[in-house]
Amino acid sequence: MTTSQAWTPVRWATHAGVRLAFDRLTGNDQGEPLLLITGLGVSRLWWPQGLSEAFGAGGFAVARYDQRDAGQSTRLPATAARSPIAALFGRRGAAYTAEEMTDDAIAVLDALGWESAHLFGVSLGGAIAQRIAIRHPGRVRTLTTMSAVPGDAAGLETIRYVRLSTLVKLSRLKFPDTVEGDIESGVAVARLVSSPGYPFDERSSREAITRIADAGVRDARSQSRQIGAQWHGPPISTIKAPTLVLHGEGDPLIRPSAARRIAVRVPGARLRILPGVGHELPEPVWDTIVDEVLGLRS
Repeated sequence: MTTSQAWTPVRWATHAGVRLAFDRLTGNDQGEPLLLITGLGVSRLWWPQGLSEAFGAGGFAVARYDQRDAGQSTRLPATAARSPIAALFGRRGAAYTAEEMTDDAIAVLDALGWESAHLFGVSLGGAIAQRIAIRHPGRVRTLTTMSAVPGDAAGLETIRYVRLSTLVKLSRLKFPDTVEGDIESGVAVARLVSSPGYPFDERSSREAITRIADAGVRDARSQSRQIGAQWHGPPISTIKAPTLVLHGEGDPLIRPSAARRIAVRVPGARLRILPGVGHELPEPVWDTIVDEVLGLRS
């Protein structure tokens, strides 16, 4: 039986009064820096352990962090938007900007002592990774964006890429404000975004989510602040980093047309549509994902 690699104790980066929790996978400190960027509302603990270790085995020094309004990082004050749907339709309030979220990642790189890093972002994390490559090109070695909308999509433009029926289903999930509620909501979300080409393993999903016990999947107010953070910078066509665009062919939340749009607009970007994959990172495609990211370095 193999033993999972451990993560370092939580460390903290600070940016504009926001504390950002992060850690590193042990065992490959001399590898090429790789920063993992999470999706909407969830903590860094949602990254599959096996995928993180596969990146480590591929020669990367792996770090992950909690975005503001997620995990152990700072939660911001409430705004007018009470749900992600309301935020998408413009009732956002003014919590913070997408530029501030982008600069959070740079604060984490600084705290890690990394002058530059490979970036891998999923869902909202993919959009943030694109924005980092725009705003801080010297800090980005390669860019991988998965299951994401174009990082410069603004306001109602974003809706063209989102399957609103799934977003509505997610918004209707209601669970109690307890650890048990966190677990049940996590399992329900995992089932909704699961990959149609791979059977949903509720038992293993429940076991993993029980270890995480993350309230972020049902924290609609924090999610609305993250979605409501608007980008005011240059377009994604200015990205210079070698770019890989990954997307699940069966993604129930973000349409594959979003990936195709990113790949067309980012110069030299490589597009890989993953058959049978939803809005997640299923184990059968971990090796494919790592190989694709490794290919960016050549």
